[in-house]
Amino acid sequence: SPRTGRARPAGRVFLSANGYKGARVAALGMGNIRQTYIKRVAIELIRHYPDEFTADFAHNKQKVLELTDLGVTVDGHLQAIHKKLANRIAGYATRYTKRQQRVVA
Repeated sequence: SPRTGRARPAGRVFLSANGYKGARVAALGMGNIRQTYIKRVAIELIRHYPDEFTADFAHNKQKVLELTDLGVTVDGHLQAIHKKLANRIAGYATRYTKRQQRVVA
């Protein structure tokens, strides 16, 4: 490091002042970190309703709203009460389903 005069260990990723990890993070295969409750709910839904979830995000989002208390019917249409939370659960369910399909194939 230029400030301390000590050499940085090779292969390690250091955050800069603005928190950007740089291109090396993508090369190392690091992914997004999600909260445990999002993972737990998504995996529990997939285990209870294995045939309901696919690799399509929009379909999974609809299923999350139908199968949880995050959706409410207004004028015959299903709408999200907590849209961001529903999107995160559906996104993780999509990635989890795709990963399971790769393992099986």
